[in-house]
Amino acid sequence: MTKLRNSVGDRIRDIRKAKGLTQQQLAELSNLDDAYIGSVERGERNFSIDSLEKIIDALKVHPSEFFQSYDKTNKVEAAQREAVDEYTVAMQGLSVEEIERMKRIVREVRGAFK
Repeated sequence: MTKLRNSVGDRIRDIRKAKGLTQQQLAELSNLDDAYIGSVERGERNFSIDSLEKIIDALKVHPSEFFQSYDKTNKVEAAQREAVDEYTVAMQGLSVEEIERMKRIVREVRGAFK
C-alpha cells in the first residue's frame, strides 16, 4: 500500500510544481491544511478519496490524467512526463485556435531535431 501512496504523493507534487504552485497555495485551493498536503506528497498520510478529489479538483486535472503512471527511475520517461505536465498547464485556458498554433509550434521544434 505504501508504494501506491508514495506514487500518488509524487504525482501530486509533480503536477503542483508544473503549475507553479506552492504547498500553501494548493492547500488553500483544496481547502486542506498545508501540513496535510506536505504529508500526502511525502506518502506519510493515509488520505481519503474525498481529500484526493479535493486535491485533483484544485490542480484542475482529470482523474485519468492524474493516474497515468510512469517509471520515475527511467530518466527519459520521467522527463517526458514532466514535459507533458508542463504542456498541459500551458494549454489551459487557450482557445481552439491557440491550441492549434501551439501544436504547430511543437511540430516545428520537433522537426528541428530530425
